[in-house]
Amino acid sequence: MRMHRVVLVLAVILCGCELNVVGGEGSPAAPPDASPSPPPPPVQPPPGYTPPPPLGNGIWISKEEIALLPMQGKAWQRLKSQADQPAGTPQVSNQDQDNNVLVLAKALVYARTQEEKYRTEVRAQCMAAIDTEIGGRTLALGRELLAYVIAADLVGLEPAEDYAFRLWLRRCLTESLVEGGSLVSTHENRPNNWGTHAGASRAAVAVFLADKDELDRCARVFQGWLGDRSTYAGFNYGDLSWQADAAHPVGINPAGATKAGESIGGVLPDDMRRGCAFQFPPCPTDYCWEALQGATVMAEILHRAGYDAWNWQDKALLRAVHFLYDLNARYGGWWASGDDEWNVWLVNHAYGTDFPTVNPARYGKNIGWTDWTHSG
Repeated sequence: MRMHRVVLVLAVILCGCELNVVGGEGSPAAPPDASPSPPPPPVQPPPGYTPPPPLGNGIWISKEEIALLPMQGKAWQRLKSQADQPAGTPQVSNQDQDNNVLVLAKALVYARTQEEKYRTEVRAQCMAAIDTEIGGRTLALGRELLAYVIAADLVGLEPAEDYAFRLWLRRCLTESLVEGGSLVSTHENRPNNWGTHAGASRAAVAVFLADKDELDRCARVFQGWLGDRSTYAGFNYGDLSWQADAAHPVGINPAGATKAGESIGGVLPDDMRRGCAFQFPPCPTDYCWEALQGATVMAEILHRAGYDAWNWQDKALLRAVHFLYDLNARYGGWWASGDDEWNVWLVNHAYGTDFPTVNPARYGKNIGWTDWTHSG
């Protein structure tokens, strides 16, 4: 069945994107992991097939940069220890599975040590992930896909594996899942954590496939989410009470915005409203950091591909983190913790800031290990 669906991907290119319905934002019980099974045999590539090089030098980090990172310290020890453990069985339809980020750990350790056993595991995991998104939601695909793409980029797949993997990634962009539409439509319709996770995976796929048009579109949508409505404004927003301008809603409020005497210039309105409508002190919600997990990764991938994403809209992402930092200083309970800890390392790396970090940091839903890869 897996093999059959992989072959059919050649027809999927003609498919259009479906609109997505706002709602359904809760997290249902995750589907159980699939029983271990051998991966499908790779699709045979055309004679003389050569994988096209990705755009830029590394989707997330280059092999040359990794070669300079230390093989000591708490971050390396945590990474290496995790890479030496079984990752599990890929199930991309399970939005809460850690397998993806644990496979990335193996890819990073391979890139630093060149020990072939890690590469062998990563290759097998990437092949086993194919088709496991079926039956899941686009939130799961957005969270889970990214790390497999980066891992494949770091270790390099064999030609037949690479060909099958690329066919799958191309289909993943536009296939319609059980909730949320497609990866592309979710990125372009949902201005909260669903959309940012989808956008991060979309950007990684576009770089891996060397699809400049797809990456350009992804960048325009992201710039619109950050607040440039002249670039893109096609999102479907929920309650607008946290918006600085309800007639012109955005993903992050503009610099200097205020409401009822309170500074809201770094607010993520469509995630803050999931705590409650506008009020101070705000109702607790983790969705802002959840949205930033996708947004900061998207910014870094775009930055590496030549876009000035970290600086767009008066450094919108930095303002978003500052808002949460200031909320935490006033009320407590708003700073990154648990699977958001890695994000602060990435933000500090991008902006040269010194927001408080945890070392070693917990990995996230879509990526991790930034206390090692982005500590400088």
